[in-house]
Amino acid sequence: MDRISEKILQELTRDGRISNLELSARVGLSPSACLRRVQELERSGVITGYRARLSPAALGRGFLAYIAVGLSTHTKAAQEAFERAMARTPQVTECHNVTGTVEYLLRVEVADLAAYKSFHTDTLGALAHVSSITSYVVMASPKDERG
Repeated sequence: MDRISEKILQELTRDGRISNLELSARVGLSPSACLRRVQELERSGVITGYRARLSPAALGRGFLAYIAVGLSTHTKAAQEAFERAMARTPQVTECHNVTGTVEYLLRVEVADLAAYKSFHTDTLGALAHVSSITSYVVMASPKDERG
């Protein structure tokens, strides 16, 4: 990966809908050379896709929390059951199996505190192997490259 490919990735991350002509001007390549670079980044798996960035607030999901979840049973079956439950839960936008004192870190997006309380009690609190839930409510996001 050279400096030009890194610049292409930076520009595409900033605006995935940028035209090839504009992209080539920003990175200092001819349009045909730029297109070949982008296609190679796609073929090699560096670029895995393009997405629309959505506004959680406009979608009624303006309340964001990260939740550390500990399991009481550390078996493969318990982890798989938890992961299946999170896959079916639309409020959970990210689920990461992590190392440390807990097994999972979740990103949860809901409308408001009342919706979060419902998720906390009725979804997480109802799962058999959940032994600890620690919530980190996001007050502001001074740097969020996803949005």
